Amino acid sequence: MVKHNNVIPNGHFKKHWQNYVKTWFNQPARKTRRRIARQKKAVNIFPRPTAGPLRPIVHGQTRKYNMKLRAGRGFSLEELKAAGIPKKLAPTIGIAVDHRRKNRSLEGLQLNTQRLKTYKAKLVVFPRRPRKLKAGDSTLEELANATQVQGAYMPIVCETPTVELVKVTDEMKSFKAYNKLRLERTNARHLGARMKRAAEAEKEEKK
Repeated sequence: MVKHNNVIPNGHFKKHWQNYVKTWFNQPARKTRRRIARQKKAVNIFPRPTAGPLRPIVHGQTRKYNMKLRAGRGFSLEELKAAGIPKKLAPTIGIAVDHRRKNRSLEGLQLNTQRLKTYKAKLVVFPRRPRKLKAGDSTLEELANATQVQGAYMPIVCETPTVELVKVTDEMKSFKAYNKLRLERTNARHLGARMKRAAEAEKEEKK
């Protein structure tokens, strides 16, 4: 007989846990397979960069992430126009285009326009047919020296804000922040009444 007010033992131990264990023995082989696939893709898309098309710099959504920069889906039509690149030519020279995106700020427009111009200056365009150069194609010397860009190119770099150090003066030490806040709060609270009183006093003076 069980004594005292204890929990009634009801342990379930015959669970066959070996049947529910997930192993990961294929991880090293998958790593090798992915590497070989990347190498094959690089050969197939030569001389294009392995990282894919150029993406714009955009800000993240919501207040939590909007101070951070990231790669967007594609350049807007306004940005392409400002950089002097036709919208139908852009995808053919490795530039991602997003016709739905709109520029909400002048800074973003200028930043991505400059990004496109820098890319255009570095770009080496191969002719469709060798030895038959067309307008816009690179010269034979540039074609001979061209190499495939491996990994990320023109990476998005977030600027770290610099901190300006100043010397603490006696005026700063004597400044009482709490008192100043209380005073400003009081002034804000009494502003309407004071303005009303001043207007009434002005009326009486005119009489």
